[in-house]
Amino acid sequence: MNWIEITFIVCLCIVFYTYIGYGVILWLLVKVKRIFVKRPQSQPLSDDDFPEATLLIAAYNEELIISEKMANTTMLDYPKGKLKVVWVTDGSNDGTNALLKEYENITVLFKPERKGKTAALNRSIPFIDTPIVVFTDANTMLNRNAIKNIAACFIRNPRVGCVAGEKRIATSLRSNASTGGEGMYWKYESALKRLDSELCTAVGAAGELFAIKRELFEEMENDTLLDDFMMSMRIAAKGYKIEYCADAYAEENGSADMQEEEKRKVRIAAGGLQSVWRLRGLLNIFKYGTMSFQYISHRVLRWTITPLLLFLMLPLNIAITILNPTSIFFTTTLIFQALFYLCGLWGHALSKKAIKNKYLYIPYYFLFMNVNVIKGFSYLYRRRGTGAWEKSKRA
Repeated sequence: MNWIEITFIVCLCIVFYTYIGYGVILWLLVKVKRIFVKRPQSQPLSDDDFPEATLLIAAYNEELIISEKMANTTMLDYPKGKLKVVWVTDGSNDGTNALLKEYENITVLFKPERKGKTAALNRSIPFIDTPIVVFTDANTMLNRNAIKNIAACFIRNPRVGCVAGEKRIATSLRSNASTGGEGMYWKYESALKRLDSELCTAVGAAGELFAIKRELFEEMENDTLLDDFMMSMRIAAKGYKIEYCADAYAEENGSADMQEEEKRKVRIAAGGLQSVWRLRGLLNIFKYGTMSFQYISHRVLRWTITPLLLFLMLPLNIAITILNPTSIFFTTTLIFQALFYLCGLWGHALSKKAIKNKYLYIPYYFLFMNVNVIKGFSYLYRRRGTGAWEKSKRA
């Protein structure tokens, strides 16, 4: 076996492990853990058991969604008088602040200068004095019992320092490639997060809905692109668990189209690279053990080398097949790669014509995500030093 074949095999193993193998190993580890560790039965909680909590909503020019978000917030089930609502709207120059003035019993924090979401959150926390802070976005709608279910996780396990809610993408018969692809991606992500949480800890939280113990908040660098991930993982680094709570979920529409989805994916990829560097201490598996294994497997590989290796595999496979055309294994892998890329291109063509095919959206969205991870390198270099970013339009 020559160096080209060895390189291809290494790439194949890492790509397979990142996207499929880790999920299989995680599932097996959880199955084994269930044999030896019985999950405790949850005891019912009364209203007196629930602490005060603050729902912190970050918004930038969200006048079109204010009424719907406030209606959603009003219907949340939490003991009377124990839930405070705070909006932070730094930089908003539309009708957001004027509309919020119409609502009683909420606090609005506003500064005309726009420094980005992370800077706004950093500025907001000193105004909050409740033991639990729940973070959510203006354009996401929560289920009625979301806050109660999140608070219950903190009450039942003192080791929990952060609770990650579930993100759901609203779909319909008219869903585009962005919505369909993102929806399937988040279903898979949710399954992994549930298993991660049961094994040891969830690996990060999504900003659409998560909560922390107020005392554990650590101010972030203002240019942080993934505030949710950085905040939650720094809490995990202190020895606390990130609990995944599927019974608390936030639903939002997918991006308006693939161009808008690209903006979001590139920014997330850049934020992932930034996070890997700033959280490099978590790579020490001798110190962090299982959490480090999960972090590397679930996040670091996806945000660093795996996308590069994925796209290196095709030219390597072509070169190997030219040099060794009689190899059944390498010929088969080339055929599978070619078919996968063709399905991705087909899915791209159908999305341009607004023709829905969820099976072709999978290879298309998978390749699309990995291309944008590579674009994230450039984005991070160009936008270093600033935490402000252009939000994606939703469907």
